[in-house]
Amino acid sequence: MTSTERFKTTICLYHNYLVHGMAIVILAQNMTVLSQQWHVSDAGVSLVISSLGIGRLLVLYLAGTFSDRLGRKLFVQIGILTYTLFFIGIIVSPNIIVAYFSGILAGMANSFLDSGTYPALMELYPKRQATANIMIKAFASIGELLLPIIVAGLDHFELWYGWSFLLCIFLMVANFIFLRLRDFPKLSTLPASNQDTTSTETASKPGLTLKKLTLGIVLTIFGYISMATFYLVSQWLTKYGSDVIHLNLVHARMLVSVYSVGSILGVVVTAVLVERIIKPVWFMLIDTIVSLLALLALTLIPTWGVALVSSFVIGCSAAGGVMQLGLTIMSDTFPRAKGRITGIYYTASGLASFTIPVFTAWISQYGIHDIMWFDVMIAVIGVICSIVVLGIGREKEVLQLKNVKEVKQPLWRF
Repeated sequence: MTSTERFKTTICLYHNYLVHGMAIVILAQNMTVLSQQWHVSDAGVSLVISSLGIGRLLVLYLAGTFSDRLGRKLFVQIGILTYTLFFIGIIVSPNIIVAYFSGILAGMANSFLDSGTYPALMELYPKRQATANIMIKAFASIGELLLPIIVAGLDHFELWYGWSFLLCIFLMVANFIFLRLRDFPKLSTLPASNQDTTSTETASKPGLTLKKLTLGIVLTIFGYISMATFYLVSQWLTKYGSDVIHLNLVHARMLVSVYSVGSILGVVVTAVLVERIIKPVWFMLIDTIVSLLALLALTLIPTWGVALVSSFVIGCSAAGGVMQLGLTIMSDTFPRAKGRITGIYYTASGLASFTIPVFTAWISQYGIHDIMWFDVMIAVIGVICSIVVLGIGREKEVLQLKNVKEVKQPLWRF
């Protein structure tokens, strides 16, 4: 594949996540008008938003598994078409039932895109996998910033809310047409004969196999923890600012804006530093420690200045691409099943987006401050996972050096 063709394919893949970022917030940004359209309260619209998590969990693992067999391009195309159906479904839905099923389609579309895009990028850029995956977060964050501006403009000029949905439909359809002409790299899955050889070699190294299995379990847990850490902050930061720090609503909402800016900057910094200056396994540990310290400061010192700085730092660290780093490390550990690994990892993160609201709803009955202490506890588990991953990575390299006379490309270089 030529560098020009690789660039065109990459742009198509990132373009989808720009629209995905818009889709994440488009229901919340149009909550008032949608509640009127469906004849429900704001809580009803929130229920539809929760359906995205259900749709994501329904197909993610299977989509990842079949992506290894049927190809990445097919699932990216399915994701585009499913997202298009979601946007159309929300516009035409006369009640919350139709809207709920449309929300499930959005979750499924996200899973289809993930199962095809992450493995494809790792196969397009085998030497820069972490950077390629982290940039997905950057494009999604840009979409999350652009959509509220578009909705505010439509509202200011008293235009139909559906134009924001039609814009997303146009962007998806145009990208689907352009994507049909693009080439994708060959699957990294080995033929059956090679797999047999690999399994035989692996069986002779039981210590290495156990380390890989343990690493896979810990990274799957980290997929849940990393999602839970920043998802909880993004959902409760405004409420924490108003109820605990006693800010007015404008300043409380500003904390979320500062958090979002920190997230985008964090993605850029991570993409520049990772694999060039510091390896993903080390960056993962640094990010989790920094986010833990920022959460501690936010919880122990509930003041406006500390909250402002902490929100920015949490955005840079917890939401700055550390979740994508975990996926990259896990895919390096199991390089012949990138699609399935993506499915497993993001199923864990999907569980976080589905269960964390349940936990925090219960904790909120005791106090909003307790929710942040709960996030601190989650961040502590994230640091522990990072330390375990770093330790296993070192031990695994030692095992490889003992069992292989010549190691041309070790898994991690410290």
